Amino acid sequence: MSRTTGPVTGRPDGAERRARADYTGGVYGSLLAASVVVGAGALGSFPRAELVLLLLLTGVVFWIAHVHAQLFGARLARRTALDRGTVLRVCRDEWPIVNAAIPPAAAVALSPLLGLDVKGALWLALSVAVAGQVGWSVAAARRAGAPRRLMAGTALVNLVLGLLIITFKIVLKH
Repeated sequence: MSRTTGPVTGRPDGAERRARADYTGGVYGSLLAASVVVGAGALGSFPRAELVLLLLLTGVVFWIAHVHAQLFGARLARRTALDRGTVLRVCRDEWPIVNAAIPPAAAVALSPLLGLDVKGALWLALSVAVAGQVGWSVAAARRAGAPRRLMAGTALVNLVLGLLIITFKIVLKH
């Protein structure tokens, strides 16, 4: 048994899986969450609850779409049958898309405790999503062993993308 494999299976243990984790889904999920917030300008009679559900459910739908695309693409590329382990690995690898929706959703849910109206809750959620996007990008670069200069570069690119989403919100006057 090696330090990074389980005693019987020879599969990577939790530490090795975490070391190989790819957080790009988190970057994508944060950008998606910011876009959902911008597009949610006309919510119904329970705007906070609807936005929380919209953020979480959109994250789950995109997670399913990514899992499907990965599994379908892998099957076509390798022309092999999919086993349970592969399906579970892909589900786990794509989960950061859903994780990225949780902080903005939590910000909306907790916004009344901060005395924010619905408009303030939208801005808070958008800010949290953009901060998450930058954070996920830096985590992905760090995990990949990128030098600090590249980590700063990816943070800057993702901040600019987030600021574009914010600009869209301002221009659309949501």
